[in-house]
Amino acid sequence: MVDDAGDDPCRLPARRGRHRLATALDSFVGRAETLTRLHAELAAHRLVTVTGPGGVGKTRTALTAAERWDDDVYVVELASVTDQSQIAPTVATAVGVPDQSNRDAVDRVVGHLAAAPTLLVVDNCEHLVEGTVRLLLRLLAELPELTVLATSRAALGIRGEQVHRLDPLAVPDEDPVGEDPVGEDPVGEDPGGENPGGAAPGGNDPRDAGVLDEVPSVRLLLDRVHRLLPDFRITEENRDAVVALCRKLDGLPLAIELAAVRLRSLSVSQVVERLGGRLHMLSAPGTDAEPRQQSLRALIDWSYDLCGPAEQLLWARMSVFPAPADLEALEGVCGHGDLADDRLLDALDGLVGKSVVVADRDGDQLRYRQFVPLREYGAEQLEAAGGTEEIRRLHRDHYIALAAATIDRWCGPDQARDLARLRHDHPNLLAALGFSAHTPGEAVAGARLASLLRYHWIAGGFLTYGRRWLERLLRRIDPGTAERAEALWVVAWVALIQGDRAVARGYLRECTATAEQLGDVALQGHAAHWTALLHLFEGDLDDAVERYRYAIGLHRRVGDVPAELTAGFQLAMAETYAELPRDALATAASVVERASADGEMWNHGYGRWIEAIALLHLGELDRARDAILRTMRIERDFRDGVCTALSVEVCSWVTTATGRAADAAALSGLAAGVWRRLGTSLAAFGPHALAEGRGYAARIDRELGAERAEALRQEYAGADVADAVRLCIEIVTAGCTGAPQQAARALTELTGREEQVAALVTDGLSNKQIAEQLVISRRTVDGHVERILRKLDVGSRTQVAAWVVERSR
Repeated sequence: MVDDAGDDPCRLPARRGRHRLATALDSFVGRAETLTRLHAELAAHRLVTVTGPGGVGKTRTALTAAERWDDDVYVVELASVTDQSQIAPTVATAVGVPDQSNRDAVDRVVGHLAAAPTLLVVDNCEHLVEGTVRLLLRLLAELPELTVLATSRAALGIRGEQVHRLDPLAVPDEDPVGEDPVGEDPVGEDPGGENPGGAAPGGNDPRDAGVLDEVPSVRLLLDRVHRLLPDFRITEENRDAVVALCRKLDGLPLAIELAAVRLRSLSVSQVVERLGGRLHMLSAPGTDAEPRQQSLRALIDWSYDLCGPAEQLLWARMSVFPAPADLEALEGVCGHGDLADDRLLDALDGLVGKSVVVADRDGDQLRYRQFVPLREYGAEQLEAAGGTEEIRRLHRDHYIALAAATIDRWCGPDQARDLARLRHDHPNLLAALGFSAHTPGEAVAGARLASLLRYHWIAGGFLTYGRRWLERLLRRIDPGTAERAEALWVVAWVALIQGDRAVARGYLRECTATAEQLGDVALQGHAAHWTALLHLFEGDLDDAVERYRYAIGLHRRVGDVPAELTAGFQLAMAETYAELPRDALATAASVVERASADGEMWNHGYGRWIEAIALLHLGELDRARDAILRTMRIERDFRDGVCTALSVEVCSWVTTATGRAADAAALSGLAAGVWRRLGTSLAAFGPHALAEGRGYAARIDRELGAERAEALRQEYAGADVADAVRLCIEIVTAGCTGAPQQAARALTELTGREEQVAALVTDGLSNKQIAEQLVISRRTVDGHVERILRKLDVGSRTQVAAWVVERSR
């Protein structure tokens, strides 16, 4: 929203990286010169911090600059983060690092970003400066191709930091014509239409409507008013008031947008009159705020006073949501008392109409959010009314109910949709857990929420978050309770996937004792279930098989179908490596059959995965390949990093057994890349699986030669989870049709930008000339050329040119 302006002649080309940003729905006004200068600074410096007062448009400017940047771009939003310890995990989530390892989050980010030049946008750092500085220093030291664009109300103070002070939009000049200071250039000679000095172009009467239309603050005001009043124009009667309004608001974009809404019911002069008194009061002696901050505060105060009581109440209650929330969440948390029934909908409609709340549409789904200054203001009102703790408790309890509903319908067709919804709500979930951990008497409810979120942690890809919050809350819960035992088996599950067997053993020992003491059959089933997984991963197969069968009986007794299916595919794995492949096939088939009947896909995918291993052991290679392809197609929706790594690994084994060693090496590289991103390896899943993987790797080396096999593995090791799924399906499907081996072909396809660079190389341009023509950094071009040479397996620019010419033929 904030800083806007129409089409600019200096508009830079849109970036073409894999992580393209969403396109803003409104115009971007008055920042053409800023974008050009910001891109130049990013090309020359590895850290640029956009600073300025609240409401000046730092976020919108940074995101617009990033959208037009060439390298891969990731955006880290810190506005909803309240704890320094959450910064690194938030960065890891934003860059797409699977959160399924107990490795340090920064280590995982470094590994993930090492493959290519990257622009990292870190937004809203001002409340977390210490932790942000610590993180950025390490990332910049270990990632030479990383560029950081940060936004903060003040500079970060890092050596080498380029501070970009973002000024408000230029406002009209009130000085009479011809009184520009002698000997100075007119301030109006601004090729981008932007004037940090705050004045409009000089040498013309600022009251002239044509000149006013070109002043950035006026352009923004007109753009926003035209959405509400398409016929609004600057006239002889209102032009002085327009000038006065833009000047009183100091060109702050957020303030202008809020004021524009008032023009639906008031004239410009009436808005100026009502705002003027507030500014006078705020400018009284003893006020510490900057004048521009005073004007924004005055505008927010006024917007609040113009809201009805129900709208004010909703504004305050919504402040507990650090991230966008859907209508169901708003009704559950805010829709009581004076906001019960349709009163909440009426108040929400009013706040959206007044631009206090923004409605983001994704298909038929609407989510509602507030800009940071408005949310902070609402939090002040809620605290002043003494309602903060009550609303935060309702906020936490809403997400307990949401997580419980996810568990209740887990064995059904809504799994992927529920996981996607929880991913959207991730910042709200963390806020709810933070309230529970830091508020006396709330730890038990918080542990219940953390336990109910088990599929969000494990299938959704947030293991590190889950383990951290579970362990933090466990320290606040008395032993011997059912709530503590529930959290113990969930955190043990997480620790086992991360390879921490000793830690998991301690949790499971306590969980087992508590379950027996309480006589709780459901807890006894989980204690046996996850102890069986511990023994499976330790290689004690006979004990694992026995415990799984016991646990499945207990799960059936209490009707816990999701746990029964999960224990079922894990039992099939134990049976497979216990040299009972026929038993394993029967067990996996029962899992798949039950999951299919319910429309459940997560356990279904794992059931097909272990079915493929059992069929491979029986020598039924075509059926094994078909089974593993079914799992890979499921993973296109689930994005479960562990299942993807395991399945690509097995694809490599099956492909090796069919005599396609080159494709098998490529698949092995894909799996290794995913394992590395997860921060774990096949070794975490037991000695038998590890031994089988090593056996097939040795066979690939014998058939291809170790050097060629390793080159293919390295070629594919940079793929992320989504790429691994896509390429695995392509390679295995090609093998099903009898096509030539695909490993050498799949990654020789250049991206759109790489093709553009290759064409300019063919034209004889140097890297510096290419950078100038494409308006990107020289370092970025160097990286593109290096990847082109590697993908095409050539050693010179001449060979690149020959490839381009041959392809055009």
